[in-house]
Amino acid sequence: MKKSNAMGRMGMAHGETKLGVQNGMKLLLALFMVLSAMGVSAQKSAVLDAFAKHGIDTGVLNPENLQLPKNYAYELQQTTITSASQKVIRAQFDPSLPKEEQWTVLTVDGKSASRSDTNSFRKNQKKEQPAAQTDDATYRVEKETPAQLIISYKQNPNPSDKDAAFMKDCRMYMTINLKTKKVEQVQAINEKPLKIKMLNAEKFDLTIKYSWNEQAKRYFTTTENLDMLAKFLGQATPVQTLSEYSNYNKR
Repeated sequence: MKKSNAMGRMGMAHGETKLGVQNGMKLLLALFMVLSAMGVSAQKSAVLDAFAKHGIDTGVLNPENLQLPKNYAYELQQTTITSASQKVIRAQFDPSLPKEEQWTVLTVDGKSASRSDTNSFRKNQKKEQPAAQTDDATYRVEKETPAQLIISYKQNPNPSDKDAAFMKDCRMYMTINLKTKKVEQVQAINEKPLKIKMLNAEKFDLTIKYSWNEQAKRYFTTTENLDMLAKFLGQATPVQTLSEYSNYNKR
């Protein structure tokens, strides 16, 4: 009987110890989550405090507010330069046309575009996808001078946008002019080698510049400059693509 009671007490003690360990783990996990949330809050708060200090509209932190407009027609001149070739395409976009006809190529290297040129260009245009979401845990104030404020962050591409999945491995740097209180540019730089469709990119540096239109109360993209070092079939090739946007007209 004594042996049985002793074993019972040992079992109870073991159970209490196990329960104590489980409760301790739960407490540590809860504490970790609280501290993580505080860290995320502190990082974004530093950015929001800087915005409040300089009177900057926090709406620029919403990626949708910096996208190309869906209800404007515009023109595009796209110059692609590699070590072996250069190609210049002039095209126009008109959202009032049927979806499959919204892009029209005007010229290729200064010559009138063929139907084949237009079809090829349309095929290569990125399909409309929901905007990426900013990861609040990645906000940082990078630089603050009397002339400009630079913040950085990372984005989580929409799961349905598989072509943009590589952007999660890039850090975005937003430059804001403190005189005008407006965004001047956003630069995306890869933090590690990227897999972009069939390419492996060791370098990816995309700079998008904007202008604020007071009448339209929105930002318009003026240029996108992509500087990339990509490997295709094991061969490293520098590629530069400059896209220039102009003549925005509301439809």
